[in-house]
Amino acid sequence: MTSRIPRDSRLRLVRPRPLAAAPTAVNQRRPRRPAPRPPEGTPAPAELARMARSGLAAAARVARWADNALGPGRDAATADGKATLSEATADRAARDLGLTLDQVRHDWDTARLAGLVEVHGDSARPGWRLRAWNRDDSAVLRGWVALFDAWSLATPEPAEEEAAAVAEVVSAMPQVLSFLQLSAGPVPVDQLLDLLRQRVTELRTERCEVPYVADAAGPPAPAAPEPSADADPAEPARDAELAPLLDWALHALASVGALTCGDGQATLTPLGSWAVWVKLEQICVAAQSPAGNIEQAAEDMLRGCAQLRPNAARAEYRAWLAARPVGSAVTELLVASRGEDALLRGLAFEALRVVGAPAEPDVRAVVEEPALRPYALLWLAEHDGVDPEDAHEVLTREEATWLWVDTAAAVADHGEAPMLVRHLESALQPTVPALLAEVRAVGHPRTVQVLVALAAAHPDPALAKAVRRAAFQVHRGG
Repeated sequence: MTSRIPRDSRLRLVRPRPLAAAPTAVNQRRPRRPAPRPPEGTPAPAELARMARSGLAAAARVARWADNALGPGRDAATADGKATLSEATADRAARDLGLTLDQVRHDWDTARLAGLVEVHGDSARPGWRLRAWNRDDSAVLRGWVALFDAWSLATPEPAEEEAAAVAEVVSAMPQVLSFLQLSAGPVPVDQLLDLLRQRVTELRTERCEVPYVADAAGPPAPAAPEPSADADPAEPARDAELAPLLDWALHALASVGALTCGDGQATLTPLGSWAVWVKLEQICVAAQSPAGNIEQAAEDMLRGCAQLRPNAARAEYRAWLAARPVGSAVTELLVASRGEDALLRGLAFEALRVVGAPAEPDVRAVVEEPALRPYALLWLAEHDGVDPEDAHEVLTREEATWLWVDTAAAVADHGEAPMLVRHLESALQPTVPALLAEVRAVGHPRTVQVLVALAAAHPDPALAKAVRRAAFQVHRGG
């Protein structure tokens, strides 16, 4: 029996809604709890950042070389005038840095996955993390976590393996990593393989892909563990495929510095253990009290309001705005909107809607900034009297797609997997292939991370496979 999820990849068209207006987990107040402490023995953040800098030193070196040698206005730019890693650029980097071409390309790919380099269309530019590399430990750690999240792109998957099996292993690995983290020490690979088989079996059960036997006295029942004449003979073969795929996954995770493998055992590194713990704990900024939010800077206030429902958040914005001059408040909100956190970008413009007319000149001034343009155009349309339900019509297809990716990045960072899957329905494109083609074309710097997260979250293996392939192509510059 195959999956009950339809293989038709057409999307149901729905009218987009502002992120802060959606009744999602992001906007629901969660119970307060004390900030969790990392497990005993976890290195201090400064030490973790030192480890991350060491592991990403080669990628940072190539990113700095590209910034210095290929930046705008430099005479040493490549012949095509682009900052992409063309053959000529790779040859030149290898000569300048004393590396092989393979090393240059590997380090460049790592720099992109870690956010040290951002690719926009046919050009690249330094990511904000590269600028903050030597002074901001949090930027370094967030860069390493971005690389950790994209581990399946760091090492090519085995060519001889079925894509569906690869997707199952990628979906099952979080549970394997959780077990490694809880074990706090070396774990035999055979034990991890047993766990992987159990998790893959669960995934297949959820899709009704386990063998069934008929019971004449009643409805179909799951097959017994022992071999049965009615059992699917392909199941043992499919289980046998997991051993090489687990080996690939462990080596891919080792290549990004998340674990070590040897003597038939796997062990999380301190960085890997910390990252998995962070994922397990789902650390979020707890909602601040109204008085606390009023006293906070714009970014911290917005993070506090992210935990509130829309009406409560608007009341918080009004109280925050009343406590400071409008001009400086608008400037502070726009500064917060320029950060890498897409959720804050959406919330900043929700706060600017509360400001109203006094914010119009400043909002018009940022229309030409690519990351803020869709938000600014929607704000201006609503300010001019357009119904909020129809405001999205002022956006071009490219701007709407950019906004879709930016919102997906916010959901991937702060929401839950089902929420990311539901976000797929809000795309304007009628089919998944059309969506993926346009997402790749707009060149959003978070495209790879968004596609990786969507592929990991979606229950349909066929759709997840297509999304993962698109992520790989974007990662490879295709």
